[in-house]
This record gives sequence, structure tokens and C-alpha cells, in this order.
Amino acid sequence: MKRFGLLMGATALVTAGMAHADAHTERGADGQLNIIYWQAPSTLNPYLSGGTKEIEAASLILEPLARYDETGTMVPWLVDEIPTVENGGVSEDLTTITWTISDGVMWSDGTPLTAADAVFTWEYCTDPEGGCAQVSNYTDVESVEAVDDQTIRITFSVPKPFPYGPFVGAQSPILQAAQFADCMGTNAPTCTDQNFGPIGTGPFMVSDFRANDVITYEANPNYRDAAKPAFATVTLKGGGDAASAARSVLETGEFDYAWNLQVEPEILSQMQAAGQGMVVSSFGTSVERLHMNQTDPDPSLGEERSTVAHPHPFLTDPMVNRALSIAIDREILVEAGYGEAGQPTCNVLPAPEVYASTNNDWCLEYDPDEANRILDEAGWEMGDDGVRTKDGERLSVLFQTSTNSVRQGTQAFIKQMWEAIGVETELRNIDASVFFGGDPSSPDTFQKFYADIEMYTNNFDGTDPERYMANWLCSDIPSPDSGWQGSNIQRFCSEEYDALVAQMANTAAIEDRAALAIQMNDMIMESGSIIPLIHRGGVSAHANSLEGVRMNEWDSELWNAADWTRAE
Repeated sequence: MKRFGLLMGATALVTAGMAHADAHTERGADGQLNIIYWQAPSTLNPYLSGGTKEIEAASLILEPLARYDETGTMVPWLVDEIPTVENGGVSEDLTTITWTISDGVMWSDGTPLTAADAVFTWEYCTDPEGGCAQVSNYTDVESVEAVDDQTIRITFSVPKPFPYGPFVGAQSPILQAAQFADCMGTNAPTCTDQNFGPIGTGPFMVSDFRANDVITYEANPNYRDAAKPAFATVTLKGGGDAASAARSVLETGEFDYAWNLQVEPEILSQMQAAGQGMVVSSFGTSVERLHMNQTDPDPSLGEERSTVAHPHPFLTDPMVNRALSIAIDREILVEAGYGEAGQPTCNVLPAPEVYASTNNDWCLEYDPDEANRILDEAGWEMGDDGVRTKDGERLSVLFQTSTNSVRQGTQAFIKQMWEAIGVETELRNIDASVFFGGDPSSPDTFQKFYADIEMYTNNFDGTDPERYMANWLCSDIPSPDSGWQGSNIQRFCSEEYDALVAQMANTAAIEDRAALAIQMNDMIMESGSIIPLIHRGGVSAHANSLEGVRMNEWDSELWNAADWTRAE
């Protein structure tokens, strides 16, 4: 089991440094690196998209103060050590944390990274008119101060037993204040040059960005390790499908690294037999789940479609959603689409083990007879056409997800299972680059949620779930006012849940934090607003000639790309 992150006093989980692959003696000596993300990034500003593809593409450029390694351990990145109570970096009352930037860290334009950049990043993300997708990382932050050029003091409005939200992990990197100064608030999405070409401290810098297509990077000449990165240039190609991406590494050798290979396991095995590359996988916190829209997506509602002004006509009923859940045979979904890289789950928070609830295991039993009984009891009568109705409302859903063979296979299975209990199911799939994109003008993004049900996978940085569970605050519901940004995709809202989020922020003991996390998980499960399906392992592939890859489900998969080298 992965380690559980860093709590007050848990200094044993902090490493003093990182084990790096042997560096080549000259930056850029290994030439070109080719990466394929079949879900093409639409921006390089992770604060304007909750999509993994954007966060990871940006992670080659933008960096946090600290991040998580492949074991889930927090490691210093732009600092020399992680602040703790023991070393004086976290105050005894747990209301402040002070970070000290390492000497000599430069932006790719040759100017120094300073504490003022961290202050700006906090102001940028918490601007109420900005619609920041990562605002949960700054929960309870009262102020961020530049004590001097290298010292950042963060003050929280309440004691914070786990103060490692701001500027930790790939979802919370530091932006350059000078570049983004004119991009505050409502201007944020209009800053195309900045969002497509951020200046960073990472191993690479952008030389060309084509939204939903291809990104070209070159080695950062001011990177803090003079011998890194080993690659002079990187091409990150987007688009296509997961199977084609896998083939391009494992069979044809056209690419060096392929991400998120949601491909049937037997097909991956056949491809790997070609001998060009290897499949790598790792379990973290990823869950393939169904989000049940708690608002009405009816197009006749116009601009109020899928907003809290109009509750959904039947998916707000937990019993309807319970019936939909137990009518799904999760074992079949795992066998057909995931193999050893998948496990049936009933939790949106499946790991680490200390946080995993067993209170929802009823969902593991496939029971269409019980699903029919529940719907009968709830007053949904079976019609002559095989579709249930109640008070003139048909039990009919539009079920959408991204275009992917495994996901379309899952959709087909679920459609068949639901129709067996009288639920009419229309399937829709959307190109992943659009579905997971952050374009507020597109009707097809997962944030807009112009459907009854949608399916995708999500996870969180590190091993402490405090920020992740804050995703379902009432205040984080996407809406026109937020530019459709926000992580509470299904529009779940509960004052009791919000209070538990606040309580966890003030709770130190890991057993008490675990109890609260389980309670929050169970509350969402009992609401029926999310139906978990599969605890997914991350699956990617790299060429046999690519060395230094350390598969990471706790941060960006590209987290240590500065250490990647070409085998001689």
C-alpha cells in the first residue's frame, strides 16, 4: 500500500531528496523525445482546466514547490526541505507554513523565481471572477506573503494539520507573475499567449502549441541542473485513440511514451509481444465512475440548463440511483475492459487503504431483481414499450463519455443492463480533447454536463484526500458565473458535507481524518450522485530504449521527465 502522505509529526514520510537516474553529462545529448497523449491538451494552464491531459502537459514546464514521487511520498522540488512542525517550517498552532525557495531557481526566460510569484499565483487562482479549476488547493488560505525573495509564508484561517495544499503537486504549480499580470479574473481565459505558452522553471519550455493537436517543447536553457534534461526537444502529440497510441510505442516504435492506455488487456499483451516497448502500470486513487447530474440538462431551459436553478427530475432520488448501481455487473466491466488493471469498487475514494470505506460494498452484488423491486416500490411502472414511467416522466437518460473503445464497450454493457430494468438509455461519446477541454463556449465539455449521466476517471495528487474531498463543496459547482469551472461536476450540494470538509481541515490525527474522509465518501455514495465502477490502475507504455521512467499515479506521470534518458 502507498504511504499515507504527511501529517504533523510524520517526518519519516519526508525524503531529504530524490533518487535520480544517472544524468548524461550534456543537456540535450539524447536528441528528440516523442510522447503521445491520445487526449490532446487544449491549454497549458492547469488552473483553467481540471483535465489530467492539461495538467500533465503543463508539468513539463510549470512546477510546484514540492510534489509526490512514485511511492506517494512528498519530496522537495523547488525547495531544499519540506516544512514541518519539527523543523520550524510549520507553526505550533498549525496556522502557518513557511517555504524557502532553493538558491538559483530561474524561470526559463532567465529571471529568478521569487516568493512574489507564489503570492501572485494564489491571488490568480482565488480571484472570485477567475473560475480557477484548482481552487480547492487553496482552501482556508487567508494570506500568502513574500517575507523576502526566497521565503513564502502561507497563513490559514484555521489550524491546518495537513498544510500541503498550496503549491504542492502538479495541480498547484507556480505561475510567473510578470507573464500573467494582466490575466486576473475575467481576463484569465482570454490570455491566449500566456495560457498556451507559460514561462516555467521546469526542464522544458514551449516552442509551439497547437490546441487539441500537438505541442513542441525544447530544453530549458536555464534549468537548475546543467546536465538535464537529456532530451533537446520533445513532441507531445495529441489525438487519435488509446489503441493507436499503444501501437505507436509497442509495435511501430514511432513514439517513446504513450499515456493512459485504456485498451482491452488482451490487445495490450499482443502488442507488447512485438518487442518494441513495455507496458507499465501503477494503482493510485483513480476511479472510473458515473456522475449523475443533480440538475436538469433539458435544452429547453436555455442558459439555465444544467444549473442548480433546476433540479433533475429523477436522478436526485437516491433510490433510483441505487437501483441503477446494483443493476450493473462490475465484474463483467473489469473483465472486458481492464483485466488486472481494474478492480470493482463502490467508493469514489478507494485508497489509501486507511481511507477506504467498506460501508458501500452492497454495490458489488449484481442484483437486477432487487433493482426492479426498488423501482417498483418507488412508483416507476413498467410500460408496454419496456420503459418505466412515473407521473408522466419516462425513466430515460442520455449517457455520455469520451470516445474510447473501452468506454464505449462499458457504455454498451451498462445500456443493456439498464434496459433490462426498464431504463431507456441513449449513448453519446465525445472526442476526449473536447470533452475534457476547458473551453467555456463548447457545449460538449464534462463541466457543462449537458447530459443526464457521464462517465470518466478522476484522482488526486498525493495520498491525503482533504483537497480531493473538498471537490464536492456547494461552492465548487460549475456554472455560467464561474466560466463552467469547478470540480463538483454532478452538482451535489449539502451543508452537512461542507461542514465535514471544514472539520477535516481542523483534524490532526490520521485515524480521525480517515473517519471523516470515509463519512464524506459515504455521504456522496448514499446520495447516489456518483456511482463508482472501477478502481483503475494507470496504464502507460514506453519504448525499451527509454530509461528513467518511474510510473507515478500520485502526481503527473511526467513528473521526472528531466531524468529520462535514451539507452545507449
